[in-house]
Amino acid sequence: MANQNFLGSTNKLFDQALSYTDISPDLALRIRVSNSTYTINFGVKLRDKIHTFTGWRSVHSEHFEPAKGGIRYDINASQEEVEALAALMTYKCAIIEVPYGGSKGALRINPKDWTKAEIEKITRRFAQELIKRDLIHPAQNVPAPDVGTSANEMAWIADEYRRIYPTDINALACVTGKPTEKGGLVGRAEATGRGVQYIIREFFRHDDDYLKAGFRDGLKNKKISIQGLGNVGYHAAKFLQQEDECRIVCVMEYNGAILNPDGLDIEKIKQHYLEHGSFEGCPEGKFEPNTSELLCMECDILIPAAKENVIDEFNAKEIKAKLIVEAANGPITFEADEILNKRNVTIIPDIMANAGGVAVSYFEWIRNIRHIRFGRLEKRRNAFQFETLIAAIETMTGKDMPEKFKEQFIEGANEIDLVRSGLDDMMREAYQKVRQSMIENKIPNLRTAAYKVALDRIAISYDTIGL
Repeated sequence: MANQNFLGSTNKLFDQALSYTDISPDLALRIRVSNSTYTINFGVKLRDKIHTFTGWRSVHSEHFEPAKGGIRYDINASQEEVEALAALMTYKCAIIEVPYGGSKGALRINPKDWTKAEIEKITRRFAQELIKRDLIHPAQNVPAPDVGTSANEMAWIADEYRRIYPTDINALACVTGKPTEKGGLVGRAEATGRGVQYIIREFFRHDDDYLKAGFRDGLKNKKISIQGLGNVGYHAAKFLQQEDECRIVCVMEYNGAILNPDGLDIEKIKQHYLEHGSFEGCPEGKFEPNTSELLCMECDILIPAAKENVIDEFNAKEIKAKLIVEAANGPITFEADEILNKRNVTIIPDIMANAGGVAVSYFEWIRNIRHIRFGRLEKRRNAFQFETLIAAIETMTGKDMPEKFKEQFIEGANEIDLVRSGLDDMMREAYQKVRQSMIENKIPNLRTAAYKVALDRIAISYDTIGL
């Protein structure tokens, strides 16, 4: 039922934004429904027994190709969830203007039930089934990590693709989120969390926006509560704490939470959680075994970074955060969204807030196709130019430039610097354009404005191919 609500919420948000567009009903239907969804059942012999697994790959839109979207491993995965996530990927890619359609995949499995070697065997079999249907292909459909998957699974999938298509020179581009030593891009693991940080920063660059939300000043010292300390939640918390001097006052996981009004040390609580599987006994804060009501605790910014539908019509009335940033996909139901909007709680929606992952996936895909790292051709030329400029300045002034500045100039930008720069630019621009659309079209909230921006761009793309 939860997954049906997720798909239903996504479609209701779509319909809500349609009233602000000139899109015809027939084109709207074409954009809204998934192009295709494949259900795959396959067997793997493990522990002297054949186990049958069920997986899905949904292609929501091919107005651009390849279609892009992660593969999750989750025992509660379903076709409805996959189709909702594929739709969000379509809108997300349109908002940040990367030339992808939307896709998503899932395998119904609890990864914790299996060893790493068994997960590899299962992943390779799943990949074979997807590859032979062209549901993994550098020019047609490009997965990435998601809930329950990581760089390891992407490396195994890429290896299976190369085995099946050994002469494809772009084989590494069939997936993103790979290990760096296997064609992955430095910065991809942090990308979604980093993107959350960048879009929060952009929100606080607009005085009208943060004053309207009830804030009196900028981002520094804001109290942040985060649900989920996985890859996205961890990196968002880490960067906001270390670089923006925010206070992470609460981190929630499925088996308990940790609280500290003075701020938690994210690195220390993450290490404790990895070692013990729980926050219980962690000296950094107070352990709370029941997390059901902590989404409603006092804080400035709430970042749901776990699963969908965690804020519903029952707890939305009690939310005390001034700003909610959806690091997860679909954490707020349609009914809860309406309640929060009436209460004037500002929401930065998932199709903007967590788009950092697909942005840097795009960079990785480009890098794999180009077969050369970013900045490789320019770095030494730029260093020579800066050395010449520094020498000229020192000659003219008769003074030496301080060594720390000289080193920074001459060293230049590394690949990670370029990746972060590109990501920052895409997140800023996405927020600015959605904000502008909201103001110009008198749209009441950022989410509806974001959907309008996405739908208009997709409609134009379909129009250019004759639909």
